[in-house]
Amino acid sequence: MAAELESSKCLSGLLSGLAQDTFYGHPGITEELLRSQLYPEVSLEEFRPFLAKMKGILKSIASADMDFNQLEAFLTAQTKKQGGITSEQAAVISKFWKSHKTKIRESLMNQSCWDRGLRGLSWRVDGKSQSRHSAQIHTPVAIMELEIGRSGQNTSWEMLGWMNDKLKSRLPGEISTTSDMQMIPL
Repeated sequence: MAAELESSKCLSGLLSGLAQDTFYGHPGITEELLRSQLYPEVSLEEFRPFLAKMKGILKSIASADMDFNQLEAFLTAQTKKQGGITSEQAAVISKFWKSHKTKIRESLMNQSCWDRGLRGLSWRVDGKSQSRHSAQIHTPVAIMELEIGRSGQNTSWEMLGWMNDKLKSRLPGEISTTSDMQMIPL
């Protein structure tokens, strides 16, 4: 049994399956599917504790959003622990985390957001070229574009603009706060 559980290819597949089920929300990944596809010679009674251990390790790493130094320290502690993991398993887990960390973190962040959020921001300072009042032509205008939405869904763009007589003089240095600026519709 130990030899079957040592296979790095099978462990990598198991970690991918656990990530699909735990973090990405793919419902078809079951305990029996993982065992039958990756560890068919291992009995269910032997597979369950191994699966629980790997799932616990993966959840611990993901919930702590471990960087690579923390990961190495954590895995080293797991290899020294009674009933822990082998150094070969630690190497596979480390390799898996290095290649999947960003995607798992993104998935966890998206699952934790209940409402729309800021997805993007861009800003610029333009010179106003048209106005109802000729005195406002060629005055600086700060324009901010906000992309608002949820991941995986359509996003909306909001555009805000501020005019300020003092904005032109402050461009090289500090830009004034919004309380000094006059909001204009765009």
